[in-house]
Amino acid sequence: MITKDQKDNLFSLVKSLTKSEKRQFKLYVGRLGVNSDSKFLNLFNLLDKAKTYNESAIIKSGIVKKQQLANVKAHLYKQILISLKLNPSHQNVRLQIREQLDFASILYHKGLYKQSLKILDKAKELAIVNEEKNSAFEIVELEKVIESQYITRSISTRADELAIQAKELSSLNVIASKLSNLSLQLYSTILKTGYVRNEEEAHMITDYFNKQLPKVKLEKLGFREKLWFYKTNLWQSFLLQDFLNCYKYASKWVDLFYQNPSMINLNPVFFLKGNNYLLEALFFIGNKPKFLEKFSEFEATVQNSSFPQDENVASLVFLYTNFHSINQHFIDGSFEEGLDLIPKIEKALIPFNDRIDPHHKMIFYYKFASLHFGAGNNKACIKYLDKIISNKTLSMREDLLCFSRVLNLVAHYEAGLDYHLETLLRSTYKFLIKMNDLHEVQKEMIKFIRGLQDIYPHDLKNAFRELHQTLKTFEDHPFERRAFLYLDIISWLESKIENKPVGEIIQNKYLTKNN
Repeated sequence: MITKDQKDNLFSLVKSLTKSEKRQFKLYVGRLGVNSDSKFLNLFNLLDKAKTYNESAIIKSGIVKKQQLANVKAHLYKQILISLKLNPSHQNVRLQIREQLDFASILYHKGLYKQSLKILDKAKELAIVNEEKNSAFEIVELEKVIESQYITRSISTRADELAIQAKELSSLNVIASKLSNLSLQLYSTILKTGYVRNEEEAHMITDYFNKQLPKVKLEKLGFREKLWFYKTNLWQSFLLQDFLNCYKYASKWVDLFYQNPSMINLNPVFFLKGNNYLLEALFFIGNKPKFLEKFSEFEATVQNSSFPQDENVASLVFLYTNFHSINQHFIDGSFEEGLDLIPKIEKALIPFNDRIDPHHKMIFYYKFASLHFGAGNNKACIKYLDKIISNKTLSMREDLLCFSRVLNLVAHYEAGLDYHLETLLRSTYKFLIKMNDLHEVQKEMIKFIRGLQDIYPHDLKNAFRELHQTLKTFEDHPFERRAFLYLDIISWLESKIENKPVGEIIQNKYLTKNN
């Protein structure tokens, strides 16, 4: 029985097809005249025209009976996938290797051992050149099976050769597996909780990392193993807020692709993600010239006609290009300049609506809100933050949810919406306590805003100065400083003390730092 989600998945698959993919599917199905009026093709045409998935409408159409629907849908799903596999735009080295392995298996089962071995040898070479070592190992294992039945005079040397090759591939596959497991665990941690919050968490992450990291000689590793090694070190550095090390390992990750250009086409997603983390590290370090240089290189590569094009790649290019177009304005406080990006990105988001998950949409909203806050547009800032805060089903990084609440509090104060403050203070405090994410910076901010109603207007400047002095002590604290990565409270306080826009304060700091 097909579940509702699977039904929705079929509808989504049909809707994801391009015109050429639909045309190919109909040609593929029509290759046999018997399919021309089949139930699954009629169902495909109906779903293709439908705006939403409606099971009642399908049954009412008479295409298929209710008890047949599950099987017809399953068959249609499978036929679409086979058609996509045959589409030249989806052909890649991995599929070629897999196809050759299938052919060799068929020949082996027919007893045509010599022909099978010949195909396997070519497929193995292709797999090794393209760092597909799991496939290469599978091929060697099949070669061993066939060689044990296809007796030749060279069997002794051939056996040694295959045994050595299998051992080497197995060893590298084990290293890659250990590194990828560790990388995934660290990535999962950063997605759930963000950066480490205290000495105990830092010690736990470091201890776990050191115990799980396999001992390797980098010069003995291939492309794939090096890639996982750099990724694993990058996640640990991000968790510990060691952004210089993040830059170091993200640079190694991206350089690895430029040193092996064929791997960009074979692994475009890893290439894109490496560039994303490289730009993120430069953003946190605050090095705008280097950021713009690397951003320009990234855009030139992805806009090149030879760069792979598919829906997944297009979505990531869209996300990373637009995220970092905004981030460059946070580095030097050019918020007014960055505001022009918001309507363009919102318009461009529409075609990607089904391909970008809610988490990334909310990150856009947080960035839009922060741009408006920096430009002094507090009501516009609140509007975007409300999209995050009012979303009760949101699965999003805890730290971003928390800082959305704190920024919302500050924006309400700035906008003069005092009548909301007491309610907001209570709900924000309750939310942060529930999240177990109350930092000293946040505690001081909430205490300050709570006490504002008791401060006379002529004493405000002194109150801002006192809070500024308190928070300055946390600016370089290894765990408290992360509060300032999401919301530059220090610059906001300085803008209140000096009666200057927050953007001007940040710009002046940036110029002073880089002169």
